[in-house]
Amino acid sequence: MTAMHSVDAILMITSQCPHCASVMKSMAEMVKQGGLASLEIINLEKKPEMAEKLGIRSVPWIKIGWFELEGLHSQKELQQKAEQAGSDEGALAYISEELTAGRVNKVLTLINDRHDLIGHVLSLMADADAKINIRLGIGVVMEEHAAADWFVPYIAQLAQFTQHKDERVRADACHYLSLTENKEAVPHICALLADASAEVREVAEESLQELRESGLQL
Repeated sequence: MTAMHSVDAILMITSQCPHCASVMKSMAEMVKQGGLASLEIINLEKKPEMAEKLGIRSVPWIKIGWFELEGLHSQKELQQKAEQAGSDEGALAYISEELTAGRVNKVLTLINDRHDLIGHVLSLMADADAKINIRLGIGVVMEEHAAADWFVPYIAQLAQFTQHKDERVRADACHYLSLTENKEAVPHICALLADASAEVREVAEESLQELRESGLQL
């Protein structure tokens, strides 16, 4: 077994954990075969402060690259995560999985540490038929981060969705642009005032009003 690239990993265990030994064996084998560059194993009974620091609620707790996993996973699954950890496709798949599972708080935490991950969240908007948890999760992330100074370079990526063929995506993009409270969003919102969809036009009007109420001079 040969991984496309090797990443470092951390495994948190306890002596009473029924699945920790299996996961530890799999990950040790991955180090041996080159699927992981290194593996750090920590017994939380000896370092309970680590559980509090990382918000760990169950073991085995695994970190492969920047991916965080919990519970029993096969060596094949772990190897797949190791191979995905350094790719944009893998990052997109991981964030999609987390939002689908309703773990939006984890995604928020990840973005706090790595702002570039917001680009993957925005990319998920391209799927107009995405599961409801993904659409709701994107909304939560945007509510939290759209007005941040570091988000400004991503306004252009978000604005692209104002031209999406699906009116739901255009409406969402319009609303999220209003959350940026940034003048760069204004022309993209104004363009939607003439949208073919009455719903999108209404959202555009509401979005401009929200920008005015935020104190932005239009």
